[in-house]
Order: sequence, then structure tokens, then C-alpha cells
Amino acid sequence: MAYVTVPKDLNRVKTKVALNLTRRQLICFSAAGLVGIPLYLLTRNALGNDLAALLMVMVMLPLFAFALYEKDGMPLEAFIGNYIRVRIIYPRIRPYQTENFYRLIHYETLHRKELRARAEKKIRRTHKAKSRAA
Repeated sequence: MAYVTVPKDLNRVKTKVALNLTRRQLICFSAAGLVGIPLYLLTRNALGNDLAALLMVMVMLPLFAFALYEKDGMPLEAFIGNYIRVRIIYPRIRPYQTENFYRLIHYETLHRKELRARAEKKIRRTHKAKSRAA
């Protein structure tokens, strides 16, 4: 008896339309063919076969990438849009910063010393004023 593996998450299963390709892949491959083949035919006389074929491949590669690439369930254009939004459009802000308690303790001790010095100075002034009055 033949056994077939069934994926546990059926949301990730894509429906195949023709030639075991999804609708998205068919559209992107067709667009690549509609752009690349005429480009090759129009440039092979001027550039030669090698350069025309290389130019055709370079023009068709982005469309192939849009057809085949998928990361975390996102197609390439969604991934690029999210990347641009996170890295370029919105600035990086750090929402949480720790407080340096050692610096706070240091400033508090300096503040207390200053208050003590002011209090001692005030006491000395009052003692001098009393001694002059007496």
C-alpha cells in the first residue's frame, strides 16, 4: 500500500494551477518570458548572442525571484516592503533604557554633601551674628 505524507499545517499548502505551478508563479514566469524573449530577439544582432542572452537573464531574474522567493509565508514584495519600512522609513528608537543606579546614588551623595555644607555655613553665620550682638 502506498503512503502519502500529509502536512500538519494545511495553510502553507499552495494550490497548483498548471504544470505544478501556482497562479503567482505562472504570472511571474509569463511576465518574464514576455519581457525577456523580445529583449533577446531585439538585441542579439546589435550585441551578439552572448551579451543578449546575459542581458535577457539579468532582466528576467527579478521576476523569477518574485515568483519563487517566500520567507515566513510572505512573498518577496511584502518582505521588501517590511524591510524598507523597518530599516529606512521608521527610525530606530529604543523604548526601554535602564537607569544607572550608581550614578543616581553618586548624585544623591553629592547633593547631601552640598546641603550639609550650606547648613554648616548658615550655622556659622548665625553664630557670628550672635557673637557680634553679644
